[in-house]
Amino acid sequence: MSERKIRIMVAKPGLDGHDRGARVLARCFRDAGFEVIYTGCHQTPEQIVAGAIQEDVDMVGLSCLSGAHRYLFPRVVELLRERKADDITVIGGGIIPDQDFKMLYDAGIKEIFTPGASLDSIVDWVKSHIKPRA
Repeated sequence: MSERKIRIMVAKPGLDGHDRGARVLARCFRDAGFEVIYTGCHQTPEQIVAGAIQEDVDMVGLSCLSGAHRYLFPRVVELLRERKADDITVIGGGIIPDQDFKMLYDAGIKEIFTPGASLDSIVDWVKSHIKPRA
């Protein structure tokens, strides 16, 4: 019996409707052999967490270009903790100023990728840090 593939949810929280990067990343993850669930745009943190738990994902990748990452990303982590699903890793990406990194890491975001990060480096990070949950 083979090991379960890594399951990743790519989500666009908030009002940000620019999803080209998220769609490219979802396809890249699929091509790398991961199972991918893409939520589409305009998701609330509550919807993202409910979907992550229902889909039994190993990681949630959040994408935000609107500047709302300071609220939305930590809120997803907080809701996962409340639902006893804090074993789901959360990473973030998008237009995120360097000065916000520490606050996001302190809030539980495990890694942040900004424009210019190569798709290979993101896939390599996932392969070395995420294991399928039992």
